[in-house]
Amino acid sequence: MREPNSTLTDALLDPILERDPAGPRVTWYDDATGARIELSGLTLANWAAKTANLIRDEFALSPGARVAVLLPAHWQTAAVLLGCWWAGTEVVLTPDPDADLALVTPDRLDDADGVDEVAVLSLDAMGRPVRDLPVGVTDFATAVRVHGDQFLPGGFRAAIDGLPVPEVLTLARKSAALQGFSAGDRVLSSTPWDTVEELIDGFVAVLFAGASLVQVVNPDPAGVDHRVVTEKVTVRR
Repeated sequence: MREPNSTLTDALLDPILERDPAGPRVTWYDDATGARIELSGLTLANWAAKTANLIRDEFALSPGARVAVLLPAHWQTAAVLLGCWWAGTEVVLTPDPDADLALVTPDRLDDADGVDEVAVLSLDAMGRPVRDLPVGVTDFATAVRVHGDQFLPGGFRAAIDGLPVPEVLTLARKSAALQGFSAGDRVLSSTPWDTVEELIDGFVAVLFAGASLVQVVNPDPAGVDHRVVTEKVTVRR
């Protein structure tokens, strides 16, 4: 683990990047559309860095700012969360008019009412922008791509809903142990990341253990056994 001053992203990604930067880290499926996207640890880190640079340079947020992440369990959400934590911002998972920035899907724009800065994610696999956004609302895909894919953290504060980094890591350690995650595991999951517990159990604990995640939305029960084989799944949650 990194020194106590490290961000949550440093603590999660540093061991992975040192050990296996090219291996799959997040594999995302949508069984309703047949979409499959896979990110290595290095690619995940690059997208997280772009997000962190966007938060710091374009939205001018400092460590300690609050970011409402109102997004589903998705490979882009994984990068967004890691970028928020790298930038030292606190992630909140529910609508919060006092947040400094809200990151939302188009159908949740109303949940960002009262927030000064709002960015909308299309979650399109090809990075297509969201059209016809209200004035003052940022299209995330358009804005993030111009930012650098390296980031030097400048500080940290609470990580998730008021929980400081050491406490999140303690919870992740306990969760990984209870769920039997270890380095090299491939974890199959279809649970959302809508609450702090779900996010820690279904995402943070996986990375903390050095495992990789196979996240499925709109899961087709008939395809589970085949996916376990093709993705070399070792843990199902």
